[in-house]
Amino acid sequence: MNDAAVGQRRVDGRTLRAERTRRAIVDAHLALLEEGDLKPTAERIAERAGVSLRALWTNFKDMERLFAAAGARLMERQLAEHRPVPPELPLPQRIEVYCDQRARLLELIAPAARAARLREPFSAALRHNRTWYVTNAREELEKLFADELTRTGADREATLHALTVATTFAAWSMLRDELHLDVAAATAVLRRSVTALLPGEAPGGGPGTEA
Repeated sequence: MNDAAVGQRRVDGRTLRAERTRRAIVDAHLALLEEGDLKPTAERIAERAGVSLRALWTNFKDMERLFAAAGARLMERQLAEHRPVPPELPLPQRIEVYCDQRARLLELIAPAARAARLREPFSAALRHNRTWYVTNAREELEKLFADELTRTGADREATLHALTVATTFAAWSMLRDELHLDVAAATAVLRRSVTALLPGEAPGGGPGTEA
């Protein structure tokens, strides 16, 4: 093996080790959030990840970079768990499948979302993560319930705003953290809200009345 090849292997090895270290740090951060530590210190994150504090700061120059990486990791998890709801399903079934999946995804992000509320005013990375999340949720609603939104006419934007509020974390937090509902009960309220906001099946499209 020539010197160039040996050098490349060393570089590749260092890169892989660095990626493993970064992933361990991000996963440790998310694990601490899931355990209820909403403001974990760098020392606690490094200890959980099994790395030195110096290694943490070598890989993430500040907490903003760690928040950005943790947000990206959480987005990966959401996308891996997400399954597109077939838009050809009848409206009641579409709502049921959508709300069941939405509840699972909201529970997935809940620890990080609770923590983010404490730091968002001071963190551009966390505000960026929230904007992505709300935009993504809104786009899914627009695609899945396109026909129903169209039939609301002049109220389309207001209906979409209401659906976005009802299906994102602020409302879910109210149900879970303030009203102390379990997941099944909170999902039932979510389903009721979405059903109430959308008009029923179009004429000829099956049973249903205007909401």
